[in-house]
Amino acid sequence: MFGIEPNVGVMHQVVNAQLAAKRAGTHKTKSRGEVRGGGAKPWRQKGTGRARHGSIRSPQWRGGGVVHGPRPRNYAERTPKKMKSLALRSALSDRASDSKVLVVDSWDFGDTPSTKAASEKLAAIGATGKVLLVLPRQELTAQLSFRNLTSICLLAPDQINTFDVLASDFVVFTKESLELIPHGGEK
Repeated sequence: MFGIEPNVGVMHQVVNAQLAAKRAGTHKTKSRGEVRGGGAKPWRQKGTGRARHGSIRSPQWRGGGVVHGPRPRNYAERTPKKMKSLALRSALSDRASDSKVLVVDSWDFGDTPSTKAASEKLAAIGATGKVLLVLPRQELTAQLSFRNLTSICLLAPDQINTFDVLASDFVVFTKESLELIPHGGEK
């Protein structure tokens, strides 16, 4: 999983698709049919010496409609599962080749969460900068301990994705979360 040659093209394509899918796509402008007013012809067709016009809401008029403005649409792209899997393995391999992937046995916080202890534990293993922390869903105390740190991105093993791996300086797994990562495609 960590020892393949990173495929930069596939990683780029998957990250672009992921960022495109995050777009809301709710932008909209009004066309000449949706702008208020403009029902009557502003002046007669012939004899005034002025240009002929049928509506004061035509695109060339002030207050008129927009011609090729944005319309609501979905930006999501369909990305094959094997491509997503290859991109994730490539990103993890890239981070592993730089020694930026760390595996911890477990996070022992007892029954009470402690952000201070979480910060100290991260400093002890040498994870600095933006850290992607992959924790199993059942480790609630660890999640509560780490979630308040600003430089931490917390994900469950089934939520890990190429963008978050590439956007982080360090990727930290527990042994349990490493086993739960879906490999997908060819292994």
